[in-house]
Amino acid sequence: MRKLVAPALILAAVSVAAPSMAQSYHRPAPPPPHHGPQHAGYGAWQSINARQANLDRRIDGGVRTGQLSRREAVRLRGEFNSLLRLEANYRRGGLTAWERADLDRRFDRLSAQIRYERGDRDHRRG
Repeated sequence: MRKLVAPALILAAVSVAAPSMAQSYHRPAPPPPHHGPQHAGYGAWQSINARQANLDRRIDGGVRTGQLSRREAVRLRGEFNSLLRLEANYRRGGLTAWERADLDRRFDRLSAQIRYERGDRDHRRG
């Protein structure tokens, strides 16, 4: 009987301690990477769809506030639409890491162009 009690106590002690040991070694997931200067200081990485919506909103906002002329908006929207076509082309076979990085670079460039055009003050009164 004594031979059965000792292993049972050891098994009980290990089964109680095992879950607490597993919890203490849990590491949180790393934060998502930041891509390019567009995201520095602006929080987490944005998906391609979120970036598209953001750029579209910024172009519309620039036209609405008068920061973008109609001509600038048409040119920027043309570049935006060409990026959408390129992304659709890339997605046909599934996005590779290189294609995702290429789209990120192109979205960063378009974002910088929108920022520049909205701040150049060439079509504002006063």
